[in-house]
Amino acid sequence: MNKNRNLLIIVLIALVNMLGYGIIIPILYAYSKKYGLTDFQNGLLFSMFSICQFISTPIIGRLSDKYGRRPMLILSIAGTTASFFLMAFAPNAAFLFIARAIDGLTAGNIPVAFAVISDSTKPEERAKAFGFIWAALNFGFVFGPAIAAFTVGLNQALPFIIAGIITLIATLITAFYLPETNKHMGEIKNKKLIDLPRLWHTLFDKDLGPIFIITFVFFLAFSCALLYGFQPFTMKVLKVTQSQNALLFTVFGIIGLISQTFLVGFVSKVLGLKKAFSTSMIFTSLAFLIMFFSRSIPVFVIGMLILGLFNNIVQTLIPTILSRETDEKSQGSIMGLNASYQSVGMIFGPILGGITASFAITMPFITGSILVLVCFFLSFRVLRPGIKKESAF
Repeated sequence: MNKNRNLLIIVLIALVNMLGYGIIIPILYAYSKKYGLTDFQNGLLFSMFSICQFISTPIIGRLSDKYGRRPMLILSIAGTTASFFLMAFAPNAAFLFIARAIDGLTAGNIPVAFAVISDSTKPEERAKAFGFIWAALNFGFVFGPAIAAFTVGLNQALPFIIAGIITLIATLITAFYLPETNKHMGEIKNKKLIDLPRLWHTLFDKDLGPIFIITFVFFLAFSCALLYGFQPFTMKVLKVTQSQNALLFTVFGIIGLISQTFLVGFVSKVLGLKKAFSTSMIFTSLAFLIMFFSRSIPVFVIGMLILGLFNNIVQTLIPTILSRETDEKSQGSIMGLNASYQSVGMIFGPILGGITASFAITMPFITGSILVLVCFFLSFRVLRPGIKKESAF
């Protein structure tokens, strides 16, 4: 019973985490514009969260090993709550940056939530439990933009207030109902929290380097074109409202949910893992190209639909391929390194989007298309016969 309660609370945390993210991302560009930010400054604002998250996530994870999961989860969700309310009532642009920094610095709730699941379940039960968390994350990204779509027209700050209230409730539930699950507090060795030299050298590993480079470049492209380039383009070229923008993100989330639930397994089975990976890259690049040339909402939505289907296949297959290319003892270390490359890509992607949008509002899409095409050619270097071996990682 206690394990079921823990799982329920953790699923709620995952849902809240992505719900809040889904609420603010579709409207953040337009909201920040009223504070007078340029496209480049907006790119920095979008990156602020990822920069702080990259620094804080390993620290919060390590502190949860040493001092417990519960206090770190409470701190993390409370930080997100504070950031949403600060965004809603920010008196000037500086407070927007402070709010995104606070959210990033306390953004270790999902890794710690995974640790709670590991603490609370048997190994054979974890796949199912993690599946519930990923489902919650997907549902959050579907309903978050929908909430934004129906509330932003009433008041621009209202979606942030709603996100703040939702996360405040999650904070209270965690504080009052989640027990401490870490039974090995303090039993950790002192290691570097962020090992930058190791992060650099792994890019040149002949076996794993190509997939790590793909992760970095792909998420650089994704955050440049979609997380940043999407909103300036739809508002300035397609002339959509904030509510319509949020609805477009909702559609993207629904397509992504369908893709992860039904399409990934089918495509991988029919084409094989490697061919499915490469093919999905081509279609993702094509989707950004269609969005680059689109000047009407129907054409743009076609690009979004293709992106929603195949981008999610790529993101799902990256960890799948990594798990095939390394030995069983190194799985955790390799996935951690991959998450770091993803974070770095999402730090520089919005900045790249802001810079390119300063030259032409459509440039983030063509930039993303070219970068994903680079990933396509790199994909031929993964899953080569006989490379799975004892890893030094």
